[in-house]
Amino acid sequence: MKKLNALLLVCFAAVFASTVRAQTSGINNAELKGDYAFDFNGFSTGVGAIASGRPIVYSAVGRFTADGTGNISSGRLDTNGSGPGSVLTQQPFTGTYTIGADNRGTMTLDLGGSTSQLAFAMTAEGNAQFVEFDPPGAGSVGSGSMEKADTTAFSTAKITGDYAFGLAGFDASSNRVSFAGRFTGDGAGNFTNGAGDVNLHGTVGPAIITSSTYTVTDTICGLGIMTMGITFNGTAYTPHFVFYIVNSGKLFAMQTDTFMGPNPILSGIVLQQQVPTGGFSNASLAGNVVIYLTGLGYCSNGFNPSADVLVGLLTADGNGGLTLTFDENCGGIASSASLSGTYGVASNGRTSMAIGNGAVAYLVNTNSSGQVNQAFLIGNDGSVLFGFGELRTAGSLLGEPPSNSSVSGGYAGLATNPATSGVNIFSGEFTADGADPTGHLTGTEDIGDTTGPFSGVPFTATYSMPDPNSSAFPPPTYGRGSVTMISQSGTSGVLYVISPSKFVILAMNDPNPSVWVFEH
Repeated sequence: MKKLNALLLVCFAAVFASTVRAQTSGINNAELKGDYAFDFNGFSTGVGAIASGRPIVYSAVGRFTADGTGNISSGRLDTNGSGPGSVLTQQPFTGTYTIGADNRGTMTLDLGGSTSQLAFAMTAEGNAQFVEFDPPGAGSVGSGSMEKADTTAFSTAKITGDYAFGLAGFDASSNRVSFAGRFTGDGAGNFTNGAGDVNLHGTVGPAIITSSTYTVTDTICGLGIMTMGITFNGTAYTPHFVFYIVNSGKLFAMQTDTFMGPNPILSGIVLQQQVPTGGFSNASLAGNVVIYLTGLGYCSNGFNPSADVLVGLLTADGNGGLTLTFDENCGGIASSASLSGTYGVASNGRTSMAIGNGAVAYLVNTNSSGQVNQAFLIGNDGSVLFGFGELRTAGSLLGEPPSNSSVSGGYAGLATNPATSGVNIFSGEFTADGADPTGHLTGTEDIGDTTGPFSGVPFTATYSMPDPNSSAFPPPTYGRGSVTMISQSGTSGVLYVISPSKFVILAMNDPNPSVWVFEH
């Protein structure tokens, strides 16, 4: 454990107590109460990385109980990574936390006598988005989420029905890998009817899923294990996973195989798939879906890979035709485009998209109108773009074009899923005023950076959405707005509205981009 902390391969790094005291006062500790599951992804450029010559990749999943007064108990932590001593299995921990008036908090963890820490921002549902805080020079970055867990779902029998999953990570050579698919749980420990697709750093194709099993091994902690039989590109694989239960419809999963040879570190989520009567069809993918994807590509040269991030609006007609308007930042090189293509939806939710480089989606569920609400997406590209799609519910009324007033109120914000160790990771609390024609987004960030932590950093930006009554030609992309970062001189971005309670931002000229997700 001491070796692991020295290499900073646990999820959270120590930061000076004076920084913590300055950040929060504890008056809102009751906001974090109950049982929680969490996931995390990040990099270390510390001692182990210097020895290996490249950043150390690591992931974590786990759980804890918060008492609402500032104490953490019953903690469990599983980690996997590319450095020595990076594997932990059910590491116990306790801790304390404090949440201030602005809903920003810090958490101090006792992992077997070693103290570790993170910064987080609360959401309206009582969940939190968090970042790793490093002492200066330690060189680690990462982010994750913690969500309230339903302890009544802590059994094998409760994992039953159809599920879709999305997993991403890196192989032992730091190449990007993604895996998305679906299967059916029988409540007795067997997954059947499996289907999946893999992008193995540019080698793309379907994965044949054979015998797959799961079991909840700890009904107190909501901990389970899963084994999948996969054949991809003519080679058989048997990846093993640990998972922590959020509820019967959501699991946080992480691959536990030794990080070497063909075994990558994959982590992500498993979601209940709500299959319509008669199965999914082309009509299931209808309307406007906001997508946000992250990859790793050789953007400007053939030597050093950079973060490649794409956000956009996918519009499907319900009959096999679609358009995609998107913005992309690959290592600071910005581009925007509109494309047309076709798609086909299988009854199990697998969706093939012939647009651009091509993509595959696995539909998760639909709303009362039969429109898909959520989907995992995996790109057929060398950057291994991977992420999520969500049905846009527009402005204050379903179907209304989003305007500045659609971005209004208080939000928790997070820079998600870093693809490189150079990404500037933050969590924070923000307020949008919804003013027209120029809205203002202000807030306070806690930044995790390879050079050290920055607590309580002011953030200001302006944003502007297209006028819903505009007669411009070509017509604007409703729900896509422009952003100017005042607190980060010269930084511009784009904003896509998902709903009145959620939007995403992509900084277009950041050389180390990530998706910024904001939720009420």
